Amino acid sequence: MIRKDIEKHLLKVQKPCRYTGGETGSIIKNKDDVNIRFAFCFPDSYEIGMSHLGIKLLYSLYNNIDDVWCERVFAPWEDMEKVMCENSIPLYALESGDALTEFDFVGFTLQYELSYSNMLNMLDLSNIPLIASDRSDSDPLVICGGPCACNPEPLADFVDIFSLGEGEEVSIELFDLYREHKNKGFVKADFLREAAKIEGIYIPSLYDVSYNEDGTISAFTPKGDAPATIRKRIIEDFDKCFYPDNFVVPFIEIVHDRAVAEIFRGCIRGCRFCQAGFIYRPVREREPGTINDMCRTLCSNTGYDEVSLSSLSSSDYTKLGDLLDNMLKWSEKDKVSINLPSLRVDGFSRELTEKLKKVRRGGLTFAPEAGTQRLRDAINKNVTENELMSTCATAFAGGWTSVKLYFMIGLPTETGEDVVGITGLCQKVVDLFYNLPERPKGKGVQVSASASTFVPKPFTPFQWEPQDTIGTIHEKQKLLKDSVTSKKISLSWHDANTSFLEAVFARGDRRLGKVLLRAHELGCKFDGWDEFFNLDTWLRAFEECGVDPAFYANRRREYDEILPWDHLDYGIDKRFLIAENERSKQSQTTPHCRQKCSACGAAKLTGGVCSVTR
Repeated sequence: MIRKDIEKHLLKVQKPCRYTGGETGSIIKNKDDVNIRFAFCFPDSYEIGMSHLGIKLLYSLYNNIDDVWCERVFAPWEDMEKVMCENSIPLYALESGDALTEFDFVGFTLQYELSYSNMLNMLDLSNIPLIASDRSDSDPLVICGGPCACNPEPLADFVDIFSLGEGEEVSIELFDLYREHKNKGFVKADFLREAAKIEGIYIPSLYDVSYNEDGTISAFTPKGDAPATIRKRIIEDFDKCFYPDNFVVPFIEIVHDRAVAEIFRGCIRGCRFCQAGFIYRPVREREPGTINDMCRTLCSNTGYDEVSLSSLSSSDYTKLGDLLDNMLKWSEKDKVSINLPSLRVDGFSRELTEKLKKVRRGGLTFAPEAGTQRLRDAINKNVTENELMSTCATAFAGGWTSVKLYFMIGLPTETGEDVVGITGLCQKVVDLFYNLPERPKGKGVQVSASASTFVPKPFTPFQWEPQDTIGTIHEKQKLLKDSVTSKKISLSWHDANTSFLEAVFARGDRRLGKVLLRAHELGCKFDGWDEFFNLDTWLRAFEECGVDPAFYANRRREYDEILPWDHLDYGIDKRFLIAENERSKQSQTTPHCRQKCSACGAAKLTGGVCSVTR
C-alpha cells in the first residue's frame, strides 16, 4: 500500500500510477522475515524501466530467495521530483514505500550511457552519499550491472561493486557472501575485498589508475590480492536458466506492454559496430518446448494477449519454425499475437512469411545499416542488396505494405556516396513494390528509414575508431535529407549532440567522474530525453573540470594504447578485434559463427563449445 504521506500529493503529478506500486504480480514480503533488501533501480522513467526484461527476470529471481526482498525503484519525472523535494520525501521503493537508505543493496542496471546523470540524481534524492568512499558501513552498497558495465570507469567514483556479464548466478554468490559478513558484523572494506574474489565482480576502489603525459592510461594496478583481470560471468546451460512464470503488470501503458520470452543469448553475426553482438557471446539457445511453455504460462498468468520472442536476431534461432508451430497450436485459439523483433533480411523466407501472417501485427523492420554494399561489407553486415529486395518482395507478396529500415551514419570509412545510398536503397524498395505483380492491390507502400549516429563502443572492432564530429554528422544528415526523392519515404535520425555525449562516456575513463558530478550539480538529468538534454550545460561541466570531451569521442586510438576496459575480460580476444578492424578497412567480410569459427575467444567461456551447431 502506498504511504499516506505520499498518496496525498499524487494528484499533483501527471501519472500517479508511476509511484503507487501495488500492481498485479508485485511481491510483498514481511520485513522481519528477510535478511537482505535489494532496491532494483532503473535510471529512467517507469514506462521504460517496466519494459526492460532484465528487471523482470532478476526481480523474480531475487524474490525466489526466502530471505531476500527485491523492490523496484524508477527515476521520478520532473513533477514528482518537485513534490518530493518540497515535502522532504526521499526516493522510495514501490513495494514497501521505504526510503533507499533502509536497503542493503541499491542496484542500478546500466543500459545507456545517458542515464548516468539519472543514477546520480536518484542517489541524491535518496540521501545516499554520491561518492563511494564517503559512504559508511551502514550505508547501502551501490552495485551496477548491464551492458554499460563493460566500461565501468566513468562511474568508478560512485559505485562500490560492478557485476560483469550475466547476473543470475553471480548475484546469488554475492548474497551468500554478504550474509556471512552481516552475521559476523559487517565491515564494508572487508566485504569488498572478499567480493573481488568472485568471478564477474569488479571492485573499482581496489585498483589504481595512472596516466601518461599525453592523457592516455599508463597502467591499472590492483591493490593487495585483487585480480589483475576480471572475467565476465556467463550462464552455460541457458535452457535450464531461471525464468519467471509471472511479470508485474502495470496499471498504465508502458513502452513494451507485452509478455517477453528470451529465446537465446548471444549473436553469431559479428557486425563490427555492435557491442551487444560481442559482449553477449557465445550463442546459447533454449529448446522450443521450454520457450513454448514459458510463453503460454506468462500469457496465462499476466493476461497479456501479445508475447515477444526476444533475442539479438530472432531469425537466427535454429528451431524457429518448430517453435512457431508449437505456439500456433494455442496462440491462435487464445488470440495471442506473437512478436518477432530483430528479424534479419537473410532469414526471411516464404515459409516464415506464412507463419508471421498468422501471428504478427503491423509492419516489418529490417536493418541493412548501410546504403552501399562496400560499407555493408566494411561493417560485416553480411547482407546484400539482392537479399533485401528478395525479402521485401516476399513480404509485399505476403500482404505487407509497410517496411522500416534501420541505418547508421558516421560509420568508419563512410563517404557521401554511402550516405545518399541510404535513400537510394529506400527508393529501390518503393519501386519494387509498384513493379511487383503480387503486391496488395489498391494500397500504397510506406518505407520508413531511421538513421542513428555511429558510436564507437568497447569490445568491438571499432573501439579504436573516432566518432565523426557533431558538425560532420549535421552535414551528413543534411545530405541525407536532400537526397530523398519520394513522399513514400519518411526519414528520421538521432540527435548528433546526444550521440556525442554517449561516445564520450562509452569510451571514457575515471577522469569523467568529476565531470558527471559537476553536470549533476548543474541540473543534468534525463539526458536521453530531448526535452531535458542540454549539451551547453555538459560542455560547461567539461570546461570547468578541465576535461576535453573530444579526447574520448573524436580521437582515434592506437592498437597498443591501454584502453579503460582492458583489465576486463568479456571473452573476446583483442587480437581478433584488431584483425577485424583491419579487415574492415579492406571491406572484407568474416563468416558468421555457424559457417566458420573465427577464433574470437568466446568459446573459452563455455568449455570450448561456442556455436550451438558445432
